[in-house]
Amino acid sequence: MNQQTTESVKKRTTRRPKIVINADELAHIEGLAEGAWNSNPALAERLQDEIARARIVKPAKMPANVITIGSLVTYRDETTKQEKTVTLVYPEKADISCQRISVMTPIGVALLGLPEGAEFHWDTRDNQRRMLTVVRVEQPGGEA
Repeated sequence: MNQQTTESVKKRTTRRPKIVINADELAHIEGLAEGAWNSNPALAERLQDEIARARIVKPAKMPANVITIGSLVTYRDETTKQEKTVTLVYPEKADISCQRISVMTPIGVALLGLPEGAEFHWDTRDNQRRMLTVVRVEQPGGEA
């Protein structure tokens, strides 16, 4: 392939950022994905795809700047430049009025395992593709 062809292929290909998942959370997250097959198979499949491509690490090796359950996350919509801060939680702790979003939502699945600075595509409810950037990740310690 010549350089021009390679560049056009790169532009069409959407590379997903690398993700890391805490080994202590893996079984719970896998269980949630398996449990969602009947009620929301598309979300369950997406979560299982993310788990399959993730690097699983022991808690002591978990980078502090990576989104995990309990992380306080600020992300920016690169189209509107608006920032939003949320906490990623398990479904039973989710409360959108307190900005606690479930790992079992499309945005929760998308955020899981991303490091600060990661960019990812997001499709809005009205089918607009947006680029979101993880601006900041804070670990409150045991807030999951």
